[in-house]
Amino acid sequence: MPPIPERRLVEFVDACHRVAAYGLLKCSSGNLSCRLDEERVMITATRSWLADLTLDQVSLLRLSDGQQLNDAKPSVETRFHLGILRQRPDVNVVLHFQSPAATTITCGDPARVNFFVIPEIPYYIGPIAVLPYIDPGSADLAAAVVPAMRDHNLAILTHHGQVTVGRDYNEALQRAAFFELACDMICRGGDGVHALTATAVEQLLRAGKPI
Repeated sequence: MPPIPERRLVEFVDACHRVAAYGLLKCSSGNLSCRLDEERVMITATRSWLADLTLDQVSLLRLSDGQQLNDAKPSVETRFHLGILRQRPDVNVVLHFQSPAATTITCGDPARVNFFVIPEIPYYIGPIAVLPYIDPGSADLAAAVVPAMRDHNLAILTHHGQVTVGRDYNEALQRAAFFELACDMICRGGDGVHALTATAVEQLLRAGKPI
């Protein structure tokens, strides 16, 4: 198969740097993937730091079976990246991130938190899936994440982080950044932060149609 076109490679690396610049992960935590074409997917190499990602730290995989097509060993979370992209032709980018406020909430009881505190959450993201803690990089984690992301645009991995998707880099980045904003408000404001009314949420969900 042909190599990754240089323009697409540069765009991918730039997107990784932007994710890190937004404070959505630290060091080697988090990973990003993007559909290159109908048959191939780019994903960050294992243990790579997205803030400093280089062109040779982009792994190329075959979408259908995960076969590695270049020399860069892919992220340990490859299973759920590929699984999401196989079942969601409407998205091209998958981002696994561990932003501070959002990940703080995952270490508590996220199933009891109402994240609809700002309009951007129901409008751009929609309902949030909450998954229990499952070993990172495991087949069991992928088996839980992939079906959860069939009808959600963001999932919480308890004690681990978050997964979101987008048609392009900007949409995935925006969803992650807005979610972190809402979580930061919840962490800072505590009981003083109130969710939007049910009527407002329903209107925003209909208007945004995030899925």
